[in-house]
Amino acid sequence: MTRVPVETLLRFASAQLGDAGLSVAHARIVAETLVEGDLLGHATHGTALLPRYLAEIASGDMARDGQPQITRTAGSVAEHWDGRWLPGPVLVRKAIDSASHTARRQGLGAVAIAKSHHIACLAAYLEAVTQQDLAVIIASSSPSNRQVAPYGAVGGVYSPNPIAAGWPTRTQPVMLDISMSIATSGLVSAMAAQGRDLPGEWLVNQAGRASSDPATLEAGGALLPAGGLDHGHKGFGLGLLVEMLTTGLAGHGRVEQTDRWGASVFVLILDPAHFGGLRPFSAQASWLADACRAAPVPDGAPAVRLPGERGLKRKQEQLRHGIDLAPDLHATLQALGLQTEENPQ
Repeated sequence: MTRVPVETLLRFASAQLGDAGLSVAHARIVAETLVEGDLLGHATHGTALLPRYLAEIASGDMARDGQPQITRTAGSVAEHWDGRWLPGPVLVRKAIDSASHTARRQGLGAVAIAKSHHIACLAAYLEAVTQQDLAVIIASSSPSNRQVAPYGAVGGVYSPNPIAAGWPTRTQPVMLDISMSIATSGLVSAMAAQGRDLPGEWLVNQAGRASSDPATLEAGGALLPAGGLDHGHKGFGLGLLVEMLTTGLAGHGRVEQTDRWGASVFVLILDPAHFGGLRPFSAQASWLADACRAAPVPDGAPAVRLPGERGLKRKQEQLRHGIDLAPDLHATLQALGLQTEENPQ
């Protein structure tokens, strides 16, 4: 692994995106989101996405500048946007700002976005919201991705459909980012490129047998829903829930049969102060977090770790010592012009 100073990587990604044609403001937001993904340890959804984003800008499939079109405002808490294929991080950041402002007034705010470009790592948006004593839920589906098999099927129909959520406690926030398939498309592609098998049998081939060979996907197989062949009905149901929140509420996605890389997105912000109150919310959330950490474990096993805990720890370490880049990613970024002096250990 190569350690690269955070600010160096941020400046490089921002400059690359700007040189490719993104506006200065949009380039900075996208770069910050990709680097935040790296900081939290989501390597497949950090700066590893930069080359593909640059290609999308060059082809015109990612809009270079502008703002979304607000196509409908429902009552005082919900909005529908046409994202106009703007960079996903730009749209999600803007949706969070708008929904947070509404939640401060009304208790909750929600935005459904059609025609967003890829939104990168969902976990990258969470901590900033929780620092405002708000709770956040983000869901995303990719209408052009049809790689996840419904439970019992052997062919793909929908995308991995991640859902992320974050909420504050008295110490650090709880932050989860979970796909409704066992593996993401990005991980399978990365393992295939490295010539390695997946850690488990997370794919299903056309004969209905589980497989750990990444080539299964290209051969007409599919990603298994979370729970696999055994309990995949649960992941299947949750995958459909994400579709309802995203393509359903956005009103765009599967019916159009698009092959354009992008997303339908749902953002919900909740202000606990408008419900049972912030102090009771914090007391309840903190009690449960503490109780989970203190739960008994087998002799010699580590204590329970809450969702997001490892990522936040990794972030603090990498802010001090630099971001760990895998050799293949470091080489890819060097080919784009990244020049670094590694952080001292």
